[in-house]
Amino acid sequence: ECALPLTGKACVNRIITDLGVLDVTDDGLMLIETAPGVTAEEIIAKTDAKLTIAEDPQ
Repeated sequence: ECALPLTGKACVNRIITDLGVLDVTDDGLMLIETAPGVTAEEIIAKTDAKLTIAEDPQ
């Protein structure tokens, strides 16, 4: 269930932000790429959702 108004036509598979790129998986979010100068630890600290890190994030 969503507590906010739905604004999209469908669910997404990938989220691109100014910090990095995350894939949506059945287990939560997977960090696949970080922005230049941003660490995975910084993204983890700023993300409330369950987050895993790809084996070799770019």
